[in-house]
Amino acid sequence: MTKLYLRPVGIAVARDAATKNANKLGLPLCGTALAFTGAEIFERSGNTIQRHGLFSIEELQRRELTQVHGREQVAAWLTVLTRPRKSICGLPAERPQIMGIVNVTPDSFSDGGQLANSEAAIAHALRLEDAGASILDIGGESTRPGSDPVALDDELARVLPVIEGLAGRCQAKTSVDTRKAEVMRRAIEAGADMLNDVSALTYDPSSLEVVAQSGKPVILMHALGDPKTMQQDPKYDDVLLDIYDYLEARIAACRAAGVQPDRLIADPGIGFGKTMEHNLTLLAGLSMFHGLGVQLMLGASRKRFIGALTGEQIANRRVAGSVAAALAGVAQGVQLIRVHDVTETHHALTVWQSIVEASR
Repeated sequence: MTKLYLRPVGIAVARDAATKNANKLGLPLCGTALAFTGAEIFERSGNTIQRHGLFSIEELQRRELTQVHGREQVAAWLTVLTRPRKSICGLPAERPQIMGIVNVTPDSFSDGGQLANSEAAIAHALRLEDAGASILDIGGESTRPGSDPVALDDELARVLPVIEGLAGRCQAKTSVDTRKAEVMRRAIEAGADMLNDVSALTYDPSSLEVVAQSGKPVILMHALGDPKTMQQDPKYDDVLLDIYDYLEARIAACRAAGVQPDRLIADPGIGFGKTMEHNLTLLAGLSMFHGLGVQLMLGASRKRFIGALTGEQIANRRVAGSVAAALAGVAQGVQLIRVHDVTETHHALTVWQSIVEASR
């Protein structure tokens, strides 16, 4: 069976009504302030992958082209790519949101041990909200490359007091970053608004049921293998298409369990079982993941590939590279950016958004 993929290209600010509406010049990109003027077409049949080049919107809608590449498939892709995404937790999907990272761990790759207790973590989370974070992502288990699993009781003891301590003290939404169903369940009871699972609900067999019953949104991230071994020579047939297919399958599994797409966010998992080349390919092709029909999150903050590109070996000094990656994602319509450096990212997005509004 041949499968079709479209990667939106020529993405720019939707400057006028003609560009915002469906026509031969450009199409709106999933309800954001951006429009795309064409797409790259890929086809996959088994292990054979073909790249058919770039096509304008007019060409994509032309009968002879769509007959060759599958008229219904092209039309279906364009419908999904142009459909506005629904808000999650009441946060508008048409503007990029910032998720601030709150690692209550001794061994995270960038800030492990900096938040030694729940009081310090709560204070840090409140500072991130003041700096511009609309979501606070609280994690009690490091999933950095080479890390070992954390015992359930230890993870609960780290995250629950922070979630409980933030309840009623902030307007930002709270998220729990975990792979364990019991942590998810207890965090929801403590007041967590959403869930973030680096295993896309595959690590714990009970996690999908917990999510389905909770009614909470969940972030599904791609990771190649376990954190302990994921960076040991990762390989893909095609990193962009392989990860797209994986996330598509996880979304289908969620739907089968009763979790609707408007509760899902997809994350290609920068740095989780990827080489620097893999990461750059994903960042360059992020717009393809809009074809999944859900909101997208990008988590590239302070990652190792930024250090490899810039020569900066100390993770918390990779701020400029992290902001550049965030803006690259936003320029492709990503709705959620997960970052350590909220102030700098918020300033950059404020300037970017102001430029967008001024040019419309």
